[in-house]
Amino acid sequence: MAFIALGANLGDARLAVEVALQALGRLPETRLRARSRLYRTAPHEATGPDFINAVARIETHLSAPALLDALQALENAAGRERPYANAPRTLDLDILLYGDARIDSPRLTVPHPRMQGRAFVLHPLADVAPERVSAADLLAVQNQPITPMENDAP
Repeated sequence: MAFIALGANLGDARLAVEVALQALGRLPETRLRARSRLYRTAPHEATGPDFINAVARIETHLSAPALLDALQALENAAGRERPYANAPRTLDLDILLYGDARIDSPRLTVPHPRMQGRAFVLHPLADVAPERVSAADLLAVQNQPITPMENDAP
């Protein structure tokens, strides 16, 4: 099992996240097993309009580097540009967890090094893997505004 964070804050961000959720299930050797509801969040350590965020739980036989390559291809197909750190984005896909693996390479760090401090990751992760998010984790990010989107159930 791997967990992927999805976010967008340019263009039709909700549509971009929904399309990316569907695309995850079409990656080679990969199945979408669960998805969180969508959340609206103010930019955190980023700029631009509000983000639409979600987390997906996938089952994949891709290696972590191959999964990262596939996610970056989806970002590029969505028009992702990286003009500067934390720039607004049409689509952002991050590997949060890859089974129980611990990876620390120049390209990839898993578990994601900043996931514990981000409400926009922890709340949707709790939708699909409540055992991975503690009450203390959620308490630590309680001052970060996050709103579940209406008519969108996990």
